[in-house]
Amino acid sequence: MSNSEQPKSQIGNFRSPHSSGASSDEPKKENVYESAIRSLVQVEQTFLALLADINGVILKQLQQAKLSDPKGKINPEVLDSLNCEFQTLWDQVLRNYRTLPQHSDPYKAFSIENICIIRDKGHLTENYVRYFTAFTNFVTIRGFDQVAKQTSDYWKKNKKILQGFLNDSTSETSVGVLLYRNLHEPFKNQILQYSLILTRLSQELGECSEKGLVADALQNFVDLQHFINQVLDEASLTKILWKSLGHKARDTLCTPERRINEDSKTIPIALSSGKSSGDRILLFNDILAILQGSNDITCYNLTTVWVDCLSEEDSGKYGLGILTARKHKKKTSRSKINNSKSLGDRRNCLRIITPEEELLLHTKEAPQKALWHWKINQAIRQSLEGKRDFPLWGGSKDCQLLLSRFASYTFKKESKFKNALYEGDWNCGKPHGKGTMKWPDGCNYSGDFHDGLEDGFGIYLIPGISSDGFNCYKCHWKCGVMQGYGICEYEDDTTYNGYFKNNLRNGFGTLRGTEMGNHPFKYTGHWENNIKSGYGIWDDPNRGQRYIGMWQDDFRHGQGIVVTQSGLCYQGTFISGKMMGSGILLSEDNTIYEGEFTEELVLNGKGKLTFPNGFTLEGTFSNQWGDNLQASGILSTCRKEEDLKTAEKIQLDLSELPMEERWQGIYRPFQEFILHGCQAEMEESYLGFHTHSRKELRKSQDYLFCHRTNADAVDTAENIVGELSKLNLLEDMKHYLETAFESTQNPLGKLLKTLTLAFQATYSGVGANKHLLTMAKEEVLFHAEKITEFIKILHMGLQTDESHLCEPSDRRKREEFNSYTLVLPLILPRFHPELYMMYMLYHEKEDALYWQGIIHLGLLPDTQLLEFLEVQKHLWPLQDLTLTVNQRYSLVRDECFLSAIECFQKISTTVDPELKMITFMKTYDEIEKTVARVLEKEYKLPMDDLLPLLVYVVSRAKIQHLGAELHFIRDMMDPCHEGGLHDFMLTALESCYLHLQKEEIRNSCIGE
Repeated sequence: MSNSEQPKSQIGNFRSPHSSGASSDEPKKENVYESAIRSLVQVEQTFLALLADINGVILKQLQQAKLSDPKGKINPEVLDSLNCEFQTLWDQVLRNYRTLPQHSDPYKAFSIENICIIRDKGHLTENYVRYFTAFTNFVTIRGFDQVAKQTSDYWKKNKKILQGFLNDSTSETSVGVLLYRNLHEPFKNQILQYSLILTRLSQELGECSEKGLVADALQNFVDLQHFINQVLDEASLTKILWKSLGHKARDTLCTPERRINEDSKTIPIALSSGKSSGDRILLFNDILAILQGSNDITCYNLTTVWVDCLSEEDSGKYGLGILTARKHKKKTSRSKINNSKSLGDRRNCLRIITPEEELLLHTKEAPQKALWHWKINQAIRQSLEGKRDFPLWGGSKDCQLLLSRFASYTFKKESKFKNALYEGDWNCGKPHGKGTMKWPDGCNYSGDFHDGLEDGFGIYLIPGISSDGFNCYKCHWKCGVMQGYGICEYEDDTTYNGYFKNNLRNGFGTLRGTEMGNHPFKYTGHWENNIKSGYGIWDDPNRGQRYIGMWQDDFRHGQGIVVTQSGLCYQGTFISGKMMGSGILLSEDNTIYEGEFTEELVLNGKGKLTFPNGFTLEGTFSNQWGDNLQASGILSTCRKEEDLKTAEKIQLDLSELPMEERWQGIYRPFQEFILHGCQAEMEESYLGFHTHSRKELRKSQDYLFCHRTNADAVDTAENIVGELSKLNLLEDMKHYLETAFESTQNPLGKLLKTLTLAFQATYSGVGANKHLLTMAKEEVLFHAEKITEFIKILHMGLQTDESHLCEPSDRRKREEFNSYTLVLPLILPRFHPELYMMYMLYHEKEDALYWQGIIHLGLLPDTQLLEFLEVQKHLWPLQDLTLTVNQRYSLVRDECFLSAIECFQKISTTVDPELKMITFMKTYDEIEKTVARVLEKEYKLPMDDLLPLLVYVVSRAKIQHLGAELHFIRDMMDPCHEGGLHDFMLTALESCYLHLQKEEIRNSCIGE
């Protein structure tokens, strides 16, 4: 097929916008494409040949000069970079050339978008930019001059060749200049040729779809020409600057990549500090330098420089008064003139902010100030972006003042951050946001900063004495100090969880020493300025002791209780860590000592000893309790039954310290948090964080450095608590509180968790002592009441005015809205294990008697048991009275009142006293239903009939520790039930419990 027979569609992809068919202008377009491609092929051939000559004559010799440079005057890294970029660009041109069609036939199938300078304009431009960057780096350090001197013989021989590469060189041109021109002019000319080819192509195409592609490529190469001209001018000016500076300034400032952007000698600007007018200010692409004299050079990295125009209101604050201060207080016309001049000066000032100081730069005229302000901001922005604009200083790109940025800086001046390297977010010259501060001695802080100080969530590591040890503070910070909740792990494996103030333990906290240490311990309580002060609990596992009471100056001081692993209980007054004066000692076998103490729980002085059998010994005692106890006095063998019961049930308490004063360190932060509206800025300080292990603490620093988004948090405490104020129904509030108490993201959940930890620290383990039951019970009820008060405040929308609760329409709501119905059932599961253990210990003797009765009655068949309990026979659930006694026994043994028994057994499946009472009421209903079925009519059991049936059901249900259960229900029951049906039925159940303890029940011979 001839050329004329080729399909028109193969000659480019052009179609006329006015016709869907073939255009008669397409042969013309073929000529346009062919002409452009032929020109491009010719240009690329010529350029490739020139590059090969330059490489052979110049680049290879430059590499040789580097190797033969014994004094190191030629910078090898910069020269290698120049050679590398030259080779890269050469390869790019060669690849582009090979994509061009070499004959006429392929032109017809070659579209405009496939022309290399259009298709690969981005890569080509990037390679040119990188080459001229490397080239100008070599220029600024006078590399070509050094090379010309280093290998002058070679260049003398080949000078004509160097001149031949250029069209307008003369014999007088120096070798350095020839090298400079040969390594940049051919490249500039090649870009010019690209622009000319694209210009002709754009002109000849007319209006078509491909014209936009051509125009974009043309603009790209025009911009590249501007960029090259500007970087060459910058390099020349920088080279001249280095030559004009003294040796010290040049050695300090000169680097290959650094370029001068502005000079105070070109556009005047000076320091407004009263210093010498001979100061010189230089703006580079990476630093702002101030030269004062010949030796004093101060450099400011642009990544940590902020510039702002100073207003008249701020001028006095930054020292402008030095310039305009009047020498005399007398107001004269001359002083007024000077003052008017100073107002003009203020308008022409720039404030330069750096991490450690602020400077004022002053210009005489406003245009000079505007130009400096624009250029400094442009340089800062490009320095932060890590690249120059393309074209440099080109276009109308707005320079937005970057107040907030990420940067690194090493502090030098005397401060808490001296010699520390900060990497992180900044705002207007100060660390602000997330960041890491590292000191040379190994200290390290990672976390939040605000206005130049640690503020927010942060981890602070301090190296320990050993090489691999450290102290880790994971805390909330405020204004540069630890303030709020924190978790600290020390080198000796001691751990503190609690609150800080001014870097010191302050408020509620727990300090724990592990078993790896020489003396394991645990303190849970209040602190003041890093010392134990106020109410607190001290555990000493080695000695098997727990102290519950007051502290002062790190010593047990005031009223306190000591419980031991052996069951001993001491109560008395402690002074500087020692129990002194009168006190009480209770032993495990219910022996009581009331008298004087001294030193370490040593009996010393007058006292009275009451034995379990009721005997008493009054006299003088000495030594510690035990086999070595020494006593002399009068023994009394008179026994009083009342005294024996009192000894068994005696309760210890801290009467001098009311319940509301014991855990102020827990309630106070919560109260402050909610009374301030649960503000987001206080949330981290109160709620804290929950990473406990040393391994997790290390890992958490990486997570800490990253900004946490809203997706990382469930919700803010303000929003969570805000939901409570929208609820009106009691059941809705219970459902909300049930969820809230389980979440540490909710302030109420955090509060309950802390109270639970304090309760466990007091009453678990060694503290599970029957003599502390009243204390524990009162503490739980107090917590329920206190939390209810806070809930009322939150429910009212964080208002303290309770007037709207007193409206008549809310009367029923107020009756329901109390601690027993709303809060106590929800928090009891947290306290129940320790509390119920003390109930069991307290009622251990009664429960043992009760259980003996249960075991004995369990041996009896149902009918025999019914007869023994004197249950009326017409109430027996027997279907056929004609059966023999043996038949009746065999049929009813496992069926008699079975539903009531199974219902009553559920009383132990919940800790809610209200639900326990509901279970008991259902048991009563099941008994009545069974009786009604037997009698075939509705029947309300009188007490005389109910009690025997109730004893029967209880004996068959076999609930262990029923005494503990009943007293737990009685103590935790809503007082509004007193005198009501619940109270009546509970009293009936208590009567059954007492009946089962009777000796005639436990030792009955009826089974025989």
